[in-house]
Amino acid sequence: MDNVIVVIGPGSIGQAIARRVSAGKHVVLADLRQDNADQAGEVLRNAGFEVTTTTVDISERASIHQLVTTATDLGEVTGVIHAAGVSPSQAPVEAILAVDLYGTAVLLEELGDVIAPTGSGVVIASQSGHRLPALTAEQDEALATTPADELLDLPMLQPDQVTDTLHAYQLAKRANVLRVMAEAVRWAERGARLNAISPGIIITPLARDELTGPRGESYRNMLLKSPAGRAGTPDEVATVAALLMGPDGAFITGSDILMDGGVTAAYRFGALAPS
Repeated sequence: MDNVIVVIGPGSIGQAIARRVSAGKHVVLADLRQDNADQAGEVLRNAGFEVTTTTVDISERASIHQLVTTATDLGEVTGVIHAAGVSPSQAPVEAILAVDLYGTAVLLEELGDVIAPTGSGVVIASQSGHRLPALTAEQDEALATTPADELLDLPMLQPDQVTDTLHAYQLAKRANVLRVMAEAVRWAERGARLNAISPGIIITPLARDELTGPRGESYRNMLLKSPAGRAGTPDEVATVAALLMGPDGAFITGSDILMDGGVTAAYRFGALAPS
């Protein structure tokens, strides 16, 4: 039986991480669209990796469960890379909450039930979760621990409370980080670790949509006035993910790494701070 790395969302970031952590392992690439998974699979196969491609709709538990079955039929799941999602310019509020918030919670439940001892996972969250104002302790706990199938019924997530896509995205990404903290405790019962990364603007097709979308001017200003003065690259995210998933990160679990070129710092204390 193989050691299996499951990649949900094999776009630029998912592929970059997979290349760093999957040598000698069987990579399962899952995307909403089979052609996207197949294109990523061809790239990785040509780079020497053993690959299986499949589809998954992370807004549906049954689809996620089928992905888990596909992976466990191949071997032990020793790694999980969750890099799928939709952005505020790509989808309405309902879809963002269903995919980015609910879908992540279900993935962590389902894969946490099968992750191998000494296995590890990384969830790609976002700097946006760090710029959402503080929630109450009760709201934090609800996002972290409410059973996944009840999450979208929370009062704070109803249409009268979440009225625009950016707010929905910020809530989803804050929930991802909280969910990782809570699930890391459960994953530890199987001897596995789980962490999150909250990137800033990383140059991917999704980021290009944002930079040319309705909020493009504000995002370009964000980069210009950030301490780093630029966007990041998928390989930079992969470097952090490889640390978190590998033996050098063995003491790190339930954590979130903010890597945004200092954008959040600039919003609090620098040129991007509200006047």
